Amino acid sequence: MHRSRLAAIVIDSNVDNIEEANEFWEKALGKDCVRSNEDWASKYSHLEVEKDQPQILIQKVEHESRVHLDIETDDIQAEVERLSSLGAHVVETFERWVVMQAPTGHKFCVVNPQRADFENSSNVNKWT
Repeated sequence: MHRSRLAAIVIDSNVDNIEEANEFWEKALGKDCVRSNEDWASKYSHLEVEKDQPQILIQKVEHESRVHLDIETDDIQAEVERLSSLGAHVVETFERWVVMQAPTGHKFCVVNPQRADFENSSNVNKWT
């Protein structure tokens, strides 16, 4: 038995400089953008949201701009198997996440828990 839920809405942005995306989405959604001082700051940032809401991540990408979902889980393999049984398929596997595609054509990621309240508000009974 494993748990999972929606973790984040990821705004994939095909831009020269992530700051273009940061400034637009910060103003468009009325949320402060948190810029990192880490090595990945040129590729990733996030908007401040309420703790009980999914994260809004901004990611600089090389493919076309789009939005995708991250589903967080305490057992990536079990969640991939569950979603595969619903008709999704694996696109690519990375060390810490799996990219999948829904039967509707939408790509999404299965990731480890991202939000602090995962244990208290994730789905478990619906999956058994």
